Amino acid sequence: MSSSHGELTMKRWAGRVALVTGASSGIGKAVAHDLVKQGMKVIGCARNAKAIEDDSILLKEASATGLLHPIKCDLSQEKDILAMFDVIWKKFGGVDVCINNAGLSHAASLLDGDTQKWKHMTDVNIIAVAICTRESIRQMAQKGADDGQIININSISGYKVTASRDSHFHTATKFAMSAMTEGVRQELREIGSMIRIASISPGIVETEFASRMYPDNPAKPEALYKSIQCIQPENISSTIRYILELPQHVQVHDIQIRPTEQKN
Repeated sequence: MSSSHGELTMKRWAGRVALVTGASSGIGKAVAHDLVKQGMKVIGCARNAKAIEDDSILLKEASATGLLHPIKCDLSQEKDILAMFDVIWKKFGGVDVCINNAGLSHAASLLDGDTQKWKHMTDVNIIAVAICTRESIRQMAQKGADDGQIININSISGYKVTASRDSHFHTATKFAMSAMTEGVRQELREIGSMIRIASISPGIVETEFASRMYPDNPAKPEALYKSIQCIQPENISSTIRYILELPQHVQVHDIQIRPTEQKN
């Protein structure tokens, strides 16, 4: 695909509405910035809405063609998610693109992990993604956006069980995301919808993910990110842009992307 063709096809998203979950840092922040620069109205949600609000001001000062609207949302709470979609519908007329980016991992093995940590991962990595996907597709259908797009930020862990016992429950949630992505694709085909769903499965991306997984052991994520040249959040954002640039009759199912140096 030529760059000129990409520029032309991204123009159809200008002025349209994108939801990016987990937009306060890392991949979500990079994606939100990129889509605003493409002229989209981006709703960025996170528990830390202040960080998104600060980004919104910076983007305005940089004369970005779109806008970034922050919403404080705890994705482990359905009432928060539904309230957010209510705001999106009333203020922006509904979603055209949903980027299910927010996700987390706790160091909680299957043999001795803490149940509350398991539940937290399930709520954010599986249930919230299912709710956001359901509500986004409802709004797309209601507004007649039959070219809408769902993009799930999955993981290489959604396709293989990692050797780290600390990550085994997180891996299970990502396997669930892989299954949900295909399930949604099939259900959309059953109803004759042209709404598309895609999954991006990264390897090691240099974000705050590992630091949050090991809050009491900062040396571990630091060593991980120094061990190889990691993927940067902007690399994932450009992959999302590639998916959005494709014509409506082309559906990306899954892109696996890892650092060249990553062994598994």
